[in-house]
Amino acid sequence: MTQVLYGPRLGKQGKLRVGCSAVILDRGGRIFLTRRADNGQWCLPGGGMEAGESAAEACEREVFEETGLRVRVRRLVGVYSYPDQLVIYPDGNKAFIVALHFEAEVIGGEPGLSDETTDFGYFTPDEVRGMELLGRHAERVIDTLGNYPEALIK
Repeated sequence: MTQVLYGPRLGKQGKLRVGCSAVILDRGGRIFLTRRADNGQWCLPGGGMEAGESAAEACEREVFEETGLRVRVRRLVGVYSYPDQLVIYPDGNKAFIVALHFEAEVIGGEPGLSDETTDFGYFTPDEVRGMELLGRHAERVIDTLGNYPEALIK
């Protein structure tokens, strides 16, 4: 099970990893979330960036791999790096993650499950507030819905 630990500068114990996540809104303003297979928590679709791809390509690929949805990145919401956070994966690897968070729109595909997910759906902001979300994904949802004029750096 993937664990997220918090403590003063705990991130120093991990290997630097660049990741991405996306908020996908339907026409009614509901937020698309997936339930993780490894820990049962809800999360925004996303994952690690691979060498040789742009940030937008990484986000679009990860969303497709996890959800079956083809998306186009619309805007960068923020860059998130938490020095007091450490992610520990089931294989024992430890990561300090710098996450590029985007708002994306669906351009094709059908939602479905992957080997990383057990459920998915669109949820209202009120429903999301009552759900157990991975790490600090709730903050990213709030920031996206805030429609700030510039990308946030946290």
